[in-house]
Amino acid sequence: MTEYKTRQIETRLRSFASHFKAVLVAGARQVGKSTLLTHVFPDMKAVTFDPVQDIYGARKDPDLFLDNFPPPLILDEIQYTPELMPALKRRMDQNQDMGQYFLSGSQQLSVLRDVAESMAGRVGVLRLGPMTPHELLGAGDEQPWIERYLQNPEDPASISQGLLPVNGGFARLLWRGAMPGALHLPDELVSDYYRSYVETYVERDIRRQGEIRELMEFGRFIGLAGAMTAREINVSQFGREIGVAPRTARHWLDMLAACYQWRELPAYSGNVVKRVSGKRKGYVLDSGLVCWLQRISSSDALSANPLLGAIFETFTTSFLLRQAEIMPMPPQAWHWRAAGGAEVDLVLERDGKLYPIEVKCKHSLSGHDARGLHSFRATYPDKAMPGVIVYAGAETYRLSEHVIAIPWNAR
Repeated sequence: MTEYKTRQIETRLRSFASHFKAVLVAGARQVGKSTLLTHVFPDMKAVTFDPVQDIYGARKDPDLFLDNFPPPLILDEIQYTPELMPALKRRMDQNQDMGQYFLSGSQQLSVLRDVAESMAGRVGVLRLGPMTPHELLGAGDEQPWIERYLQNPEDPASISQGLLPVNGGFARLLWRGAMPGALHLPDELVSDYYRSYVETYVERDIRRQGEIRELMEFGRFIGLAGAMTAREINVSQFGREIGVAPRTARHWLDMLAACYQWRELPAYSGNVVKRVSGKRKGYVLDSGLVCWLQRISSSDALSANPLLGAIFETFTTSFLLRQAEIMPMPPQAWHWRAAGGAEVDLVLERDGKLYPIEVKCKHSLSGHDARGLHSFRATYPDKAMPGVIVYAGAETYRLSEHVIAIPWNAR
């Protein structure tokens, strides 16, 4: 039996269980939703639904199903049984207890729509992604540095509190990715894991939800998404590369996002109208998935690959966003690019202040690496807080008056 690794949302999950009648844990397939729920609530009955089979007749007779399985109850992959939602609402309206039902779902559009329609005000929603460095390296119960940065961005010593130990170097961790199912596999089986993941979950689930019939084109599209991770999105280019209309490419990206396989950051602008019209930046779910999609055969091959910087940014930006999202009142997230070309990979906005973060796949930094952060501060002098560069080195230090360098594996 593989060792369970503590997830950073566990404290929030327990709190939600005490204050909501139902809790939904949403996220991509195989990120550990059901494992998390059964670990935190080991004595609770769990039922996993199926896209084809009507498990225990839950679709045919939801009330009889709930009679047979009284709360507290874990309902896994709830998107496959939307017929259950009205019955759950009725049960919760009759019962004032907290922590009655714990749901998991891996299709954003259908799950959140059904929850919003049937369980508004009764359910707390948490999102779970691939594992963060803290979780991967056995420190899932520690406060991540991103929280301390938002609380006190002026002081490097208070932000970073040492390093998480890494075996095999950061390139190996990036190549293997952060999916729980791949953690304990030997290196020679990691590619087999991601091949199965794409064929079983990514292609099948998204084709089913989006009613996609262009199977060959969609397969190429998924591979292209891996090549375009950590870049501004150009749907015309996506469509041109695989021979489909831009509208089709946009629809397919939306389907990837609906199954939590793709994430987009809107462009920040002080002008609210321009925020809507600016180009968004896209990221694939997991760095290991990107490596498989790009047929990168090993961590050594990754170290020499021109996509290394984009894959490092994908990994780093993704885990920073996941850690920020579990905070009470999580910050809004953006990217920023000026007309002159200056850019910042991630901008967090909280209480009217902007916290700019750059990601650099470098072991040492120079003042030149901070030019995007300096440009951002010059553009928004009244709102911008001191910026951070997350890099592949090992020291936390002040690079300039308003820029702090922090290792990617900082505690």
